Amino acid sequence: MSDFPPIASLRSFEAVARLGSVTLAAQELDISPSAVSHQVRGLEGWLKAPLFRRAGNRATLLPHGAALAGALAGAFSEI
Repeated sequence: MSDFPPIASLRSFEAVARLGSVTLAAQELDISPSAVSHQVRGLEGWLKAPLFRRAGNRATLLPHGAALAGALAGAFSEI
């Protein structure tokens, strides 16, 4: 296992968390919604923890997912 998760997975997760939508994140990142979903699930696999509570088409950030999203937003704005 790598020391860091893939940057694409982090970017996809941060966009979904910020925009509240896989579709909007996909549009912003110029990739398919399926790719965004796969990247977020890959990040969850890497972390060995879910970041969202999923119910049908709805996904709500879990507390640790919200904390990660905030840290990533700050980090990406610094970069």
